[in-house]
Amino acid sequence: MKRLNSKSGCAVEVTLSVMGGTWKPIILFQLLHGKKRFGELSRAIPGITQRMLTLQLRELEEAGIVERTVHAEVPPRVDYALTELGRSLQPVLIAMRNWGIAYSQNFAQAEPMHDADQNGASCLPELKQKQA
Repeated sequence: MKRLNSKSGCAVEVTLSVMGGTWKPIILFQLLHGKKRFGELSRAIPGITQRMLTLQLRELEEAGIVERTVHAEVPPRVDYALTELGRSLQPVLIAMRNWGIAYSQNFAQAEPMHDADQNGASCLPELKQKQA
C-alpha cells in the first residue's frame, strides 16, 4: 500500500490525495454498483481516455481502494471492484454527489446536473443514502 505524506497534517489532504482529482471520484462512483470490466468503466465515463483510466485505476489499486482480479481465461478477463476500504467511501461519494447537485441548482451557471449516466441509467440505482 502507498505511503501518504501530508504536508499540512490535515486528514482532508490525505483523503484528497487518495480519491481526489477529476476522474477518481467518478471511477469510484461507478464501482459502487459492483465490479466492472475496463470496457464497462470506459463506456460509463464519457471523456476519459484509456490511458487516463488505466493510470487512475493503478493509483486506486496502489492505495488499497480498488482491487484488480485477473481471471485465467482466454481471452483474459479483468475485473475491478472496490475493496472494503473503497466501499467505506460510499457516504463520502454520495455526499459529494448531493452537494454537486445542490450547488449546480442554486449557484452554478452550468449545464443542469442529472442523476443518470449517458444511457439514462440512474447513477445510484440500488444505493440509498441513510437519513440522519
